[in-house]
Amino acid sequence: MKRIAVLTSGGDCSGMNAAIRAVVRTGLSNNVEVVGIQKGYQGLIDRQYELLTTKSVSSKLQVGGTFLQSARCLAMLEEPGRRLATENLKEMEIEGLVVIGGDGSHRGALELQKRGIRVIAIPASIDNDIPFTDMSLGVDTALNNIIHAVDNLKDTASSHDRTFVVETMGRNCGYLALVAGIACGAEYALIPESRYDLNDICEHLQKRFQEGRDNSIIMVAEGAGKAQDIADQIKDRVGFETRIMVLGHYQRGGSPSSFDRLLAARFGVTAVETLLRGESGKMLGLSCGTISQTDLEKVTQGGRRDIDETLLRLASTLGI
Repeated sequence: MKRIAVLTSGGDCSGMNAAIRAVVRTGLSNNVEVVGIQKGYQGLIDRQYELLTTKSVSSKLQVGGTFLQSARCLAMLEEPGRRLATENLKEMEIEGLVVIGGDGSHRGALELQKRGIRVIAIPASIDNDIPFTDMSLGVDTALNNIIHAVDNLKDTASSHDRTFVVETMGRNCGYLALVAGIACGAEYALIPESRYDLNDICEHLQKRFQEGRDNSIIMVAEGAGKAQDIADQIKDRVGFETRIMVLGHYQRGGSPSSFDRLLAARFGVTAVETLLRGESGKMLGLSCGTISQTDLEKVTQGGRRDIDETLLRLASTLGI
């Protein structure tokens, strides 16, 4: 194998640059050229690429996002786009491809695999909803961002006797809201995987304030409700001031944590070594501390990763 390529697709997350760096340095150490595809699958279709060197990835380890950039690519949903992407890879003499991204990115990788392209996928999504891996790249950094924001928020919540509703990302997965709620000592974590009764919440909040508790934090996953709607209902039913904080894309940026830097390095090195062994059509994962491999077809059919029941029990035991 003389030349491989790497691309980042879908939503960005911290740790992508660290993974690209690991792919490049591992490839070059094995006398393999590494091509960086710009703007994900769209760049592959538009033939936007560059030959990467050690200088290309210098000082990128600590930078969030992806210097190769990312973009949604509707063309990859249709046969003509997939065919063009495959043809471009072959014309560029790419013998293996590393795809860094989430569920949609893995589906695109599987389509290329079916067309004869050797592909290894790295799970990267702050939602942590990708199956067959304990953690996806970027999750730990996103959690640290949320915890930092909520810790700061609790100071002002205490100063003004207020309840704050904090909305996290995660689509229909409540992992970020649940784990951040546990780590921040929130009063509630509202997630799509568990039902909640706003009347019960309001009664509990009223009791807390009567007991002299000067603040409350309610974490809500975006798939479980909108922060403004929940805050308005609390204010109407209980009567005290309720504020919101929608963290949005703040969660996805920033310098990657040490955990994500190490995970990115392990993923990137393993991806290249797997391609060099002639293996293909796999998604790497983290399983009980070791790097695992799962067939892409199984991953794309696996649906959303379920919330760990032990986390739900832990939150319940702690009164969240």
